[in-house]
Amino acid sequence: MESSYTNLIKSRAIELGFSKVGIARAESLTEEGVRLREWLAKGYHGTMQWMEREMEKRADPCLVFPQAKSVVCVAMNYYSPEQHSDNPEIGKISRYAWGDDYHIIMTERLEELLSFIKSEISEVTGKLYVDTGPMMDKVWAVRSGIGWMGKHANIITREYSSWVFLGEIFLDVELDYDEPIMDLCGTCTACIDACPTKAIIQPYGVDSNKCISYLTIEHRDALPKNLLPKFHQWVYGCDICQDVCPWNRFQKKTKETAFYPRQENIAPKLTELAEMSQEEFSQRFRRSSIKRTKRTGLVRNAKGLLESGESPK
Repeated sequence: MESSYTNLIKSRAIELGFSKVGIARAESLTEEGVRLREWLAKGYHGTMQWMEREMEKRADPCLVFPQAKSVVCVAMNYYSPEQHSDNPEIGKISRYAWGDDYHIIMTERLEELLSFIKSEISEVTGKLYVDTGPMMDKVWAVRSGIGWMGKHANIITREYSSWVFLGEIFLDVELDYDEPIMDLCGTCTACIDACPTKAIIQPYGVDSNKCISYLTIEHRDALPKNLLPKFHQWVYGCDICQDVCPWNRFQKKTKETAFYPRQENIAPKLTELAEMSQEEFSQRFRRSSIKRTKRTGLVRNAKGLLESGESPK
């Protein structure tokens, strides 16, 4: 019966537009929990104190969903081939934020998948996550065979490189479980060597305090003046470590139209972003991940790049 349900769930997930799906046993993440504690103890999480507050829940899904037995993990390709501009007057926005907010799209699809599961399996209950709540999304992606953890702390898949969004559904039913795949980074250090701020450290992954993506999105205080000249026009997020990954030769253009780039996000003028009003920000970035940094953050980033001397005023 487990095999029958497993195949149904996986088939429906692909029909809904997910690029990959894998299933892991819901259990305590003992080893990963130890690494998380070490990472937090070293202060690599920057100002993300919320990661400390629910640390135990991150390491044990049963503290969040006690009846959990299986974790259905999905990945959705978001890659678009358009290139970033090297014009010093133009800001760079991470590819993941070019289109619609993945939280919205992925949540809608996972809700459809959970509804389907409930229609097929009587009395099943479930809980879904899309980069929300006390959940170690990347760890579950590894455990379910979606991909492996790259040295840049992103999940790398054979088929789509690291250009994927992740999501999970925790279920109180036994299913067939997939095996993790081998780490295929080998001795490659391309991402480590390319990071302009030297944020990628081993074996802990990334030091958020130096990460351009973290600093332009999650960080709320002033940007470090010593790092700003190394931002290379990144005004929201950063794709450098993914762009240089040799596994990118397997990247494919997404079929999900919601993730297609909004033209105004590909090459925005830094001066326009620096002068943007709240009304303009809300209208331009409706249903966009860029709202995460808020207007104050985006304006701060643009002004910081302009004032750093990297771009002309």
